[in-house]
Amino acid sequence: MDKRLFYPATKRNCDAILTVLENIFPPEGHCLEIASGSGEHIVHFAEKHKGITFYPSDLEADCLNSIQAWTHHTGLTNIQPPRQLDTTQEEWNLPMMDGILCINMVHISPWEATVGLMKKAGSLLKENGFLYLYGPYQRNGQHTAPSNVSFEGWLKEKDARFGVRHMEDVEAEARKNGLILSQIVEMPANNFSLVFHLE
Repeated sequence: MDKRLFYPATKRNCDAILTVLENIFPPEGHCLEIASGSGEHIVHFAEKHKGITFYPSDLEADCLNSIQAWTHHTGLTNIQPPRQLDTTQEEWNLPMMDGILCINMVHISPWEATVGLMKKAGSLLKENGFLYLYGPYQRNGQHTAPSNVSFEGWLKEKDARFGVRHMEDVEAEARKNGLILSQIVEMPANNFSLVFHLE
């Protein structure tokens, strides 16, 4: 039985995200992905960057199985077995990372998950390491598109703790942990790429 999950949005945004990452990925090193979902993103990145060892993770068993299935299907050897990680947990037992990726998690998780992510990034990243976030954000106290207003309503119905975050709040939380927002890239479908680096 094929346990691979297929997310249409992932297929649509993979190349756009990779275009941004091409400018910040090191030639080789270690890169952790938080909330890897289906695993489609990480196999796409790993195919293009064989010198990087990727560490996928997720909370959901179905996603962990899908990541494993995608890795097996592609035969890639630079992807570690997926780990069940929660950004609010203390012990992760991981090596220091050159980069951390987190795509489409911040808005669909409690704020505590973002607080934990920033703490982990501040302690796990090597010097000159980066944290990459992707998703919708409010800027200057406002939504950037009418569709995001509707989207936030849907998120709140799903879980009152979810929501399209204020970019300034995310940046402030990052700064508490020594991470500086170094790049903001407008992406398709009213999303943003945010790139943070250690001070």
